[in-house]
Amino acid sequence: MIAGLRALTSRGRSFLASGVAALLMALLLGEHDLLRIGVLIVALPLLAALVVARTRYRLACARRLDPPRTEVGGEATVTLRLENVTRLPTGLLLIEDTVPYALGARPRFVLDRVESRGIREVDYRVRSDLRGRYTIGPLSVRITDPFGLVELTRSFTIADTLVVTPHVEALPHVRLSGEWTGGGESRTRSVAAAGDDDVAPREYRQGDDLRRVHWRSTARHGELMVRREEQQWQSRGALLLDTRRHAHRGEGPRSSFEVAVSAAASIGLHLAREGLGLRLVTDQGPEHLSDTGVSWSLLDTLAVVRTSPARSLELGITALRQGGGDGLIVAVVGAMDAEEARELAKVRHGSATGVAVLLDVEGWEVKDYGSTERRQAVEAVLTGSGWRIVTLPAATPLAAVWQSAGVKSRFSVGGAA
Repeated sequence: MIAGLRALTSRGRSFLASGVAALLMALLLGEHDLLRIGVLIVALPLLAALVVARTRYRLACARRLDPPRTEVGGEATVTLRLENVTRLPTGLLLIEDTVPYALGARPRFVLDRVESRGIREVDYRVRSDLRGRYTIGPLSVRITDPFGLVELTRSFTIADTLVVTPHVEALPHVRLSGEWTGGGESRTRSVAAAGDDDVAPREYRQGDDLRRVHWRSTARHGELMVRREEQQWQSRGALLLDTRRHAHRGEGPRSSFEVAVSAAASIGLHLAREGLGLRLVTDQGPEHLSDTGVSWSLLDTLAVVRTSPARSLELGITALRQGGGDGLIVAVVGAMDAEEARELAKVRHGSATGVAVLLDVEGWEVKDYGSTERRQAVEAVLTGSGWRIVTLPAATPLAAVWQSAGVKSRFSVGGAA
């Protein structure tokens, strides 16, 4: 009852105050009719508070995101499913979902009545122009009486996550040479030729040929096992993303940093789809990508990457060197000087291919007449070490200049490129 009184709306408090005033005036004036009216006016909010406070609605809530990942500027549909799991029908329900401001205004819905065991579904759309990982929920339900005198709020704890990934461009195929090292799916060799007992089985994965099922191991392990008849091979590569704050220009979705993140996502997905085993490195060091679903892992990581206060690429370059065995190195960098370019150039060695995507950051700022000379000096250093250069100006799609990644440097050394 106390909870019900605390839940009185402005209308409920007004009724209660008016009723009390009517009762006092009736007692002072001796008006029996006014006394009856005062009792009725006081009784209405009290009865409503009692009914709402004793309501034992049990509601089940579920939320579905379609899709759970969306690209910047794309839309996702959120579907709310409410089920009344009690034998009593509900009254008027006001539901409100919690949504971050970047996804839009908080959606509100009114459900007139939900019968016993009844189900209601409502949906709304969210959209964001900013990358990130956004929490949607929890859902709050406000229960009111038919007269709007009492309003009681109850909240669920369930919440879901929407991932807004960077914009990805479809890139044309460019021939990029690279060393082949073990660990992937591009080339195969036999490791089991002696007989059935020499087969090294592994667990069944979706897409495996059922003719490769190893029944003896399946019976032993209690789960479907297949013959590991092939050792997988794959070309390895590294992707460096320059996140240094001072190396980028502009603000918001059109800044050079956001263009760099989008370029890294586009290149990473393009190479992964061509069978390249990829690792991601920033100026802060290596980023962990899961072995399964590398494309989604890359997008999830880039969805939340932020600018760093670092002043040099030292940690990123060290991480590239420590990885080793990369047949291809792609660096997406902002503003840099010739000394930094020399340090980056040393990462590429042997027959490895190096591709530098240089953002023409002067397009994002007031014209700096010294920036063109600095960029040309950086290009000279990298091309002199066998790197291929892709210059990305402001407001230019990466797909329009990606063909430059296939152009070998005329000044390559050591038989590279």
